[in-house]
Amino acid sequence: MPERVKGVCCPPSIPFPLTKVDASVEVLKALADPTRLQMIGVLKRSVQPVCICDFTAAFDLSQPTISHHMAKLREAGLVEATKDGIWAYYRLNRHLESKTRALLDVLV
Repeated sequence: MPERVKGVCCPPSIPFPLTKVDASVEVLKALADPTRLQMIGVLKRSVQPVCICDFTAAFDLSQPTISHHMAKLREAGLVEATKDGIWAYYRLNRHLESKTRALLDVLV
């Protein structure tokens, strides 16, 4: 019988590279907030980009709070923004991985 190392007989293989795990964790953290998950649902159903002002009205939250939520979604790579004057318009990132899109299909 082989000598046990660190209490493991057969060390498991790690299924994902660390960079993939980090990216997945960021997406999951961003989606863990109820407001952000609802915002993703709005963007997923919308054919046109959604103005930040529309989110402010829909969620009865201040513009800085909405912008904070959108920044978290943008940092996670879930949304992209375009500016028109003072307004920002958001949509789902057109380059989302198929697995991320599938996750969003299940969640919203």
